[in-house]
Amino acid sequence: MIADLEAGIGTLTRLDDQRVDAVLVVVEPTPKSIEVGTRAAQLAKEKSLGRVVVVASRVRDDDDLAAIQSAFPGQEVVAVPDDPAIVEADRNGAAPLDAHPDAPAVKALVKLAQSLAPSAA
Repeated sequence: MIADLEAGIGTLTRLDDQRVDAVLVVVEPTPKSIEVGTRAAQLAKEKSLGRVVVVASRVRDDDDLAAIQSAFPGQEVVAVPDDPAIVEADRNGAAPLDAHPDAPAVKALVKLAQSLAPSAA
């Protein structure tokens, strides 16, 4: 099961000792987002919830990615570029994967999904 939870750390604070396959911490390259993301990643690690992946969302350039990577040393960071195709698909009520399967952000998200999927036996 995949769950898209509310922003912040509230949900993580209420999780008991339940282990999950992965916690995706989605962070944009802004100081507030990075601050909340670092707290969420730390809490997930402290609770030993499972694999923690930082998703650097809306990355515009190397400086954006570097800011996020420096805030999460030693963490797995996956970059998803800022992509107008995502905005266009959203405005049209379409799934980006259907509307623009070759867009850079879509490709990054597909690669992330594949890395999370259990390997076929």
